[in-house]
Formats: sequence, structure tokens, C-alpha cells
Amino acid sequence: MEYLRELPSLLLPWYCENRRELPWRADREPYHVWLSEIMLQQTRVEAVKGYYSRFLDTLPTIAALAECDDELLHKLWEGLGYYSRVRNLKKAAQVVMARHDGLFPRTHAEVLALPGIGDYTAGAICSICYGLPTPAVDGNVLRVFSRLTDDPSPIDLSPTKRKVTEVLAAIYPAEAGDFTQALMELGATVCGPNRKPDCERCPCNRICRGYAHGTAEVLPVKAPKKEKRQEDRTVFLFHCDGKYALEKRPSKGLLAGLWQFPNVSGQLDTADALAEAEKMGLRPQDLQKEIFRKHIFTHIQWNMKGIYLDVAETGGDFQWFTEDEVTAAAALPTAFRQFWEER
Repeated sequence: MEYLRELPSLLLPWYCENRRELPWRADREPYHVWLSEIMLQQTRVEAVKGYYSRFLDTLPTIAALAECDDELLHKLWEGLGYYSRVRNLKKAAQVVMARHDGLFPRTHAEVLALPGIGDYTAGAICSICYGLPTPAVDGNVLRVFSRLTDDPSPIDLSPTKRKVTEVLAAIYPAEAGDFTQALMELGATVCGPNRKPDCERCPCNRICRGYAHGTAEVLPVKAPKKEKRQEDRTVFLFHCDGKYALEKRPSKGLLAGLWQFPNVSGQLDTADALAEAEKMGLRPQDLQKEIFRKHIFTHIQWNMKGIYLDVAETGGDFQWFTEDEVTAAAALPTAFRQFWEER
């Protein structure tokens, strides 16, 4: 793959002229780059911008993150999903404070050893912040390489990722940080996902075998996905005298430690839902409405029925919050927040 050695000289000038102005590109502070890379996992750039700024306004340093109350931490992350990411951010910040005297580590091995940091994030931090030749191979980079090399190997399999990482490591230029971000930028824009690649505008089309062979549009290839497990749930929005019932999820497992509306397995009909409310120690008074929604996790789909129910008094094994308290302080994961937004 000698032709790929031209990649840096093609990409770097293009990146210099065409890169998007993003808040986390304003500097190369490791905390900022680390935070942005964690936020950008499974999340669109436009959605992250506001979260990134609010997070740093509230927690401007690693020390502040390490000491942050979990409730505030979850509230800052509310709506981004994949809450294990922010819990690992705090754990990693505590490790930095305890083992590295509050200074973000500078070697790839030390960065990779932090909680919640995998190969991609470690590669991104070390190349962007420290100029190390450490590839950051994510879906965007894998897409670019499958087209550049006209390779139909499934990009979501580990051997493919290892091969791309090895090839990249051998051609990294001195401008390691810019090269990492140039690859990301190309894969997010010109060679982007879920649309036809804009090969005519691509700075690499001269060496792209997918373009030459007419296969760029059908690449990359992914292995067949397993069907998601389906789970039915009934969600209760209990309301009494301006307050709403919430409870904490278990400390381990899916959406660990976050707030939720009371809910049970299965989709109950109206009569069974009212009976279930009574079992929870509440006296139903007025059924406001019922709605149906779904929420998709990585391996599970929840099919959810929301029951909006006025009850006679606050009670049950719940905590009761005013509307302002829910909005200001209780971090609701998206699966439940969608019912709150339609109250």
C-alpha cells in the first residue's frame, strides 16, 4: 500500500483550508480534547456543541470534575445518553488527581489505562495534544480507508480495525495532531456516512481505489447486525398537587443510578395500570392520557406505554418533585424524558 504514503501530503493542506471551526479545536488542552471525544461518541457534532460549553462552564478543570456531585454530573449530561461515559469521565478524573498529581498523563499507555478510554480516544488525545503518531481509528476513518483501498472487509470487525491502525501508524507525519483531525474531518464531511461520497471534491481521489474502480458508493461493508431484543414497559407519570413521582434506578446495569418514572414490565391495559398504581400505594383519581413511545439502546428496544395519572396524595416508595425541580435537578435519561416533554 505504498500509494497511501501520499495521504498526509494530500490531506493536510485540505484540512488547513476546509476544517470546521469547532469549540474543542480552539486549543489542545488534554481535558478539552478528552471531553469532546467522549461526548462525540454516538452523538452528532451539532448536538455536542452546547453540552461541551455548558460542561466546561460548570466544571472548568479536571479537579472540578473529580469532585463533582453525581446529581449535577448527570444533569449536565442529560439527553446525551450512554451515561456510563460521564461516570467514567469522573472516575478517570479522580485517577488523574490521585495518581498523576492532577496533570493529564502524557504517554499512550497511561492515557489508555484511564477508565472509559479505549484505543480510539487514547490515540486521539495523544496525537492531537502531544503530537504522538498514535492513530485514532473510528467509524469515519474506517469508512475512508475502506474506500481508499477498495476493501470490502466488514469495518465493524476487530481484524479490520487492527489492519487499518497498523497501516496508519506506518504513514503518520510529524504533524500528527492535524493528520488525525484531517482524517476525522474527511470522514465526517466529504466521505461522510449515510450518503453518496463527494468524490469530485475529495483531496484524495487521485489515490482512491474505490473512486477509480467505481465502488466507493457501496463501501464500507458491515457485518450483519443481530436483531435487538424487544422489551415492553409501562411508564407511570404520577401527579399530585404540582408534584411528580420519581425513583432512582439500581446502581448497576442499564441507566445505572439515574432518575426514572415508576415503571413495570409489560404494556398494561388501563384497568391493570390502575390496579398496579394501587399496589404501589397510590390512589388513582384521574387518568389524563396514554401515549406510546419507543427507545432504542445498543442491544435492546423498549416499547413503552406512558400512563399520565393524577393521584390523591403523594406516597409510595417514591420521591416527589415539582416541575421546576425535575427540570433543574433531576437527570432523566431520554427514554423517560420523552414522556416528561409531552406531559
